[in-house]
Amino acid sequence: MSRVPGWLGRIGARLTEVGERLEERRAEAEKEDAETGPPAPETEPPPADHQAPVAVPVRPDPAQAVPWGVRVAAEAGWRLLVLAGTVWVLMRVISAVQLVVLAFATALLITALLQPTVARLRRWGLPRGPATALTAILGFVIMGLIGWFVTWQVMENIDDLSDQIQDGIDELRKWLLNSPFHVTDKQINQIAKNLREAIGANTDQITSAGLEGVTVVVEALTGILLTIFSTLFLLYDGRRIWEWTLKLVPAAARPGVAGAGPRAWRTLTAYVRGTVIVALIDAIFIGLGIYFLDVPMAVPLAVFIFLFAFIPLVGAVASGALAVVVALVTQGVFTAVMTLAVVLAVQQIEGHILQPFILGRAVRVHPLAVVLSVTAGGMIAGIGGAVVAVPLVAVTNTVVGYLRAYSQEQARRLAAAQAQARPAEPAAETSAS
Repeated sequence: MSRVPGWLGRIGARLTEVGERLEERRAEAEKEDAETGPPAPETEPPPADHQAPVAVPVRPDPAQAVPWGVRVAAEAGWRLLVLAGTVWVLMRVISAVQLVVLAFATALLITALLQPTVARLRRWGLPRGPATALTAILGFVIMGLIGWFVTWQVMENIDDLSDQIQDGIDELRKWLLNSPFHVTDKQINQIAKNLREAIGANTDQITSAGLEGVTVVVEALTGILLTIFSTLFLLYDGRRIWEWTLKLVPAAARPGVAGAGPRAWRTLTAYVRGTVIVALIDAIFIGLGIYFLDVPMAVPLAVFIFLFAFIPLVGAVASGALAVVVALVTQGVFTAVMTLAVVLAVQQIEGHILQPFILGRAVRVHPLAVVLSVTAGGMIAGIGGAVVAVPLVAVTNTVVGYLRAYSQEQARRLAAAQAQARPAEPAAETSAS
């Protein structure tokens, strides 16, 4: 009986040992499964009628899909639109206050002409107020006398001129009848009839234009008064007005604008002074030429040539054509041809000798820019706009050139300062260590 329990005990011990080994192996298997992850589930093969999903391509960013040239053109386009809108609004504002703008621009031109006289009087010891008053009075008196002289000459010679014009028309008619152009008396009468009918058909417009002349006179007087007051204040307090204007400029751009202002003023002064000298020479020599050719109203025509010279290119052509027409209808074809030769000779001397010598490089503007600016100024503001256009372009050219040079100089100084600061940084680090 004592041998059976021992045997059973050995079997139980063996079973216990086997169970422990199984537990160890199960624990090792679970550990391996945890490290390698669960086995992939078995998937059934898809049915025959099942379609695989189509891969959707990834769409790029729309901005990246647009070609580089188109993107650059679009960026430049909307900026140009903003700039054009700004210019359009500015032109609308200028058109609304056209009288004030033209009066102030005229005052600037007159101030540029008279300001050197004020400066000379102050250097001689005269105070600012009396120097300004004396210069302004003399300047406006001279301008008034010129206007009165022209009006007096025209009124004194208007009767003789009308008779000479009638005689000139008769002579021109005889010349056309005997000319090789085969003009008949019937054609001349038809042209005169058409002119009379055109004048009769436009009687209402001529009458309304005469009635509107009152408004024009009132606006002219207002513009003259504004010009006088603006000129007085610019002559007396121009520097303080400029300093106040600089305060409206952002601080970052103020040094560049402060340097461009005096250069722009020197350009304007040189332009006005040179134009006055050139116009005076044109008026004197053309006036002498038509005086010796016995053309009526030579002195008023010379004054008109002087005034029209302030409109570059166009003014010279208009004043020369006026002198030729007066010579043609009063003295005949030969005198008109000689007048044309005198006008062309003086204008050639002006264009090739006087303007380059007197105006110089300070106000040199390309002829294409002159023509375009005069045309645009005339379309916007009439004769006043044509007068102001060229000095505005000259001043703008000077300002833009100076600001470009100023920005390049600032960039060069900044680069030099950075280059000098770089070698000092390692030395500072080594000394600190």
